[in-house]
Amino acid sequence: MSNLSSPVLTFNDGNTIPQLGYGVWKVENDVATDVVVQAFAAGYRHIDTAKVYGNEAGVGAAIAATDVPREDMFITTKVWNADQGYAETLAAFDASMERLGLDYLDLYLIHWLQPKQGKHVDTWRALIDLKKSGRVKSIGVCNFTLEGLADLEDATGVVPVINQVETHPYFPQAELRAYEASKGILHQSWSPLGNGSELLSEPTLATIAAKHGVTPAQVVIAWHLALGNVVIPKSVTPERIVENYGSLELTLDADDLAAIATLDKGAAGRISADPAVSDFA
Repeated sequence: MSNLSSPVLTFNDGNTIPQLGYGVWKVENDVATDVVVQAFAAGYRHIDTAKVYGNEAGVGAAIAATDVPREDMFITTKVWNADQGYAETLAAFDASMERLGLDYLDLYLIHWLQPKQGKHVDTWRALIDLKKSGRVKSIGVCNFTLEGLADLEDATGVVPVINQVETHPYFPQAELRAYEASKGILHQSWSPLGNGSELLSEPTLATIAAKHGVTPAQVVIAWHLALGNVVIPKSVTPERIVENYGSLELTLDADDLAAIATLDKGAAGRISADPAVSDFA
């Protein structure tokens, strides 16, 4: 068990979230239980899953198997695109909670904006009501643009606590992060290590890693933490689960951050779908 503990950040609703979490995207359900138990043992308390990942049941089994108290955990899941809409979202939430085996959820997110679908406001109204019922502590979104975030606020007066989007040194999302900060919305990074081998082979990161006696991946995770991002690296390798958590011990200096800023490729650095036009179920 690690003696390290993640910093916590405060949402605009007064609740808090561990800044460093463990993501399970592309983790098979029968693997998820084991790796999430390992993550808890390494020190993680924040676990990020989603219906579409197909591993909520595996995560739920890990929650049941660990000796970490439920009140010390922070569990996130997400409503999938095909389940958007008010009634559909409420039903999807019930199904997710059954798979997770939980009485309440720490954070529920809309997984994608899906602007052509046009159901994000109705979906958001469902999340607002779930929060009012006490079944969810905090509500937010993933893969939302500035315009999508404004839609939710304009229609309901309720601002998401967080926006989880692709973010890494090739694509640092400066404009979006500035808008979120102006609204008190935390920024959460998925795919935080970018496309993996290409980003982590950058000479700039190798130089910084050598300077501090750490790995390039630890440098990138520490960069996210330094920017104030919530970050959810994923690995199914036991050593890397521990190594990623050890990034908490690394503090980058101003020269390091300036060097990493030179890796920004703007829109060309994006490796996933663009939320402004994405349309998939």
